[in-house]
Amino acid sequence: MITAIVFVHVEAARIPEVAEQIAAIDGVSEVYSVTGRIDLIVMVHVPAFDDVAEVVSDKIAKVPGVRDTETHLAFRAFSEHDLEAIFSLGAGD
Repeated sequence: MITAIVFVHVEAARIPEVAEQIAAIDGVSEVYSVTGRIDLIVMVHVPAFDDVAEVVSDKIAKVPGVRDTETHLAFRAFSEHDLEAIFSLGAGD
C-alpha cells in the first residue's frame, strides 16, 4: 500500500465544499483543514504508485477551487494506528 500526504491550497471561500468533494474520492482516507500556509492535508492510500497520480493529478487537482497541490510519499510507517477502531470505541454501547 502506498501512502501519500497531499498539501492542498484552496480558494479561501471554498475550503469546506472542496474538502467534502476531496473526501469522496476513492483512495482518499482523510482530509484535514489546518492552520498555516496549507489549507487542507489529504491522506491518500492506494495500492500502486500509478494510482497516486490518478488520485492526485486526475481527481484532487481538478476539484473546482483547488489552486495547487504538493504531494509527499511516505517511505516507512514508524507507528500505525487503527483510527477507525479508536473513533468507534464505545459506539456500540
